[in-house]
Amino acid sequence: MTMMDILMIEDQGRPAARASAALAGAGWHVALHGDGYGGIDAIRKIRPRMVILNKALPNRSGIEILAELRADENASLALTPVLVLVGSPEEGAGVTQADAILAKPLAERDLQAAVRRMLR
Repeated sequence: MTMMDILMIEDQGRPAARASAALAGAGWHVALHGDGYGGIDAIRKIRPRMVILNKALPNRSGIEILAELRADENASLALTPVLVLVGSPEEGAGVTQADAILAKPLAERDLQAAVRRMLR
């Protein structure tokens, strides 16, 4: 399987580590970033094939990061696929700029399937 870079912006350490391990086990390389403050800078620096973004982050919300990413003047960066993680299905209702939404807690197979679909 071709190595594909994913940037996960998630402040919850254990869930992030489990998700990262599940994705790495499926053959993807995952970089972790722990808060919203430097999230957009991390995306610009790493230039991942996709971003997994927690909606509720400290310092800056995932929705703010997503809006800034979509408005980026670099079209290839602005079109980066984004999977938004929410606390419940209801929380995902207002997330309109994401390519996909998953509710926590994450099932490994659901996360891997979503990433496969987005990185085809």
